[in-house]
Amino acid sequence: MATVKLVKVNKVYEGGVHAVHDFSIDIKDKEFIVFVGPSGCGKSTTLRMIAGLEEITTGDLYIDDVVVNTMAPKDRDIAMVFQSYALYPQMTVYKNMAYALKLRKVPKEEIDARVLEAAKILKLTPYLYRRPKALSGGQRQRVALGRAIVRQPKVFLMDEPLSNLDAKLRVAMRSEIVRIHESVKATTIYVTHDQIEAMTMASRIVVMKDGFIQQIGEPNEIYQYPTNMFVAGFIGTPAMNFIHGELLENGGFKIDDSDDVIQMTKEQMLLLKNYVGHRLVYGIRPENLVYEKDEAFHKLENYSLTMTTKMVELLGDIINVHGSIGQKNIILKTTSAFKIKANETIRVAIKPEQARFFNETTTKAITMEYYDFEEVEVTESLDEDNVIIVEEKKKGLIAKALNKIKDRKKEKDETKDL
Repeated sequence: MATVKLVKVNKVYEGGVHAVHDFSIDIKDKEFIVFVGPSGCGKSTTLRMIAGLEEITTGDLYIDDVVVNTMAPKDRDIAMVFQSYALYPQMTVYKNMAYALKLRKVPKEEIDARVLEAAKILKLTPYLYRRPKALSGGQRQRVALGRAIVRQPKVFLMDEPLSNLDAKLRVAMRSEIVRIHESVKATTIYVTHDQIEAMTMASRIVVMKDGFIQQIGEPNEIYQYPTNMFVAGFIGTPAMNFIHGELLENGGFKIDDSDDVIQMTKEQMLLLKNYVGHRLVYGIRPENLVYEKDEAFHKLENYSLTMTTKMVELLGDIINVHGSIGQKNIILKTTSAFKIKANETIRVAIKPEQARFFNETTTKAITMEYYDFEEVEVTESLDEDNVIIVEEKKKGLIAKALNKIKDRKKEKDETKDL
């Protein structure tokens, strides 16, 4: 297949509308890359520039180390799957899939072989001689995928291919596309506004907003270690809770418009020492709040807060409890075995190791780069935990350091028990 590389690619339309800003990424052979973001973030424009359907204003696009900025779409050896399927209604499934090969004057025997192989992969063999109107939405989408597969391109481009399908069919087609990718082993670039599609399908995700890349990373990295509040709030359902307040010198985080103070751990205070007396945003995901009747609550009681419930969403085996702490809206995600009702006052505890901190002004995640390491040298006077933090500084993420510290302490405790 192929590698794809974009280097400081920009798209500026007439009138000065800057749709894509300095977009750079190196896509490896056989990767499944997903561009995700809200409407108007520039993800489809970027895909269309890769396809050759939009001109690149500045920057360079490489496919297999060859600059293709001025190359015609038909010469780039790419195949695109559109949101609208774009099938020929008068043609059978077989003819739809074979049409591009016929235009290229591929021998009939080879066309037959490619179409039958693609139909087998896509489970379309029984439908080869039906017309599109006799197919379901999911079957039509598979035909559109088949038309791309038979061309055996270097790169597959998919522009929100599932957005016209109902919710149940989208779930089925997500796994279908992943299965096809693993079977064909093709470099794939996929565009969606649906963060669930991105999280479940991608080998790496590119999160975009207002034409800028916000973060590039593997799904779990994006979820666990967001680089800013936008990524933290966009990825994850329900979205991360953001609690605004001030970091106190006595080791607490004073929540705005509330009497509650979140107790900070020793490690958190060490990492945030330069922010004492300053405003911060404390981020915690709904599933990392623990309800007071949960068995795990008593171990976390020092990190508990008072929450007033407003609404409870039942989602089968889980519930999303919408409420507030002070004036700030908060969501708790927990098991539906707990019979929580609206308009109750409850206690919830925070899993402190899962907390993420953000600069209120810049909205960027506070990472190890913000910590003043000039004052901390690796010397004999430091304990093992501090040494771990210094080692992790280069990796730039607080959470990784905290998790290492937690694991080290757990190992020590287990050793003591033995």
